[in-house]
Amino acid sequence: MFAGKQPTTLGVRDGRLAPCPATPNCVCSQDSDPGHSIEPLKLSSPDSAIADLKRIIQALPKTKIVEESNDYLYAQFTSKLMGYVDDVEFYVDRAANVIHVRSASRLGKSDLGVNRKRIELIRTQLA
Repeated sequence: MFAGKQPTTLGVRDGRLAPCPATPNCVCSQDSDPGHSIEPLKLSSPDSAIADLKRIIQALPKTKIVEESNDYLYAQFTSKLMGYVDDVEFYVDRAANVIHVRSASRLGKSDLGVNRKRIELIRTQLA
């Protein structure tokens, strides 16, 4: 119902995920703004990181894996009630030994903390 259009700025460019927009409905581990910043995920095994993330994401409701490679995973999360879509990206940064994350709502302004909570849930399940 409120899916919006898939952003054209997704993906990794020069080792970085896209910065968050000015709205508060986005978190990114590579963003320096305190309102958008979130810690990257710990990388325990570079070789299984994407598979581990994929397993966790596929167990969550209303998710769809859109793109995956050895170091990148892009998934869409759809809300139950209104069908809002959030774009969630993971980038395995082997040099820094972390998984950078970005989770952003396509529409609206506030997400009531949903994107941050989602990443923290995934962090907990990875541990």
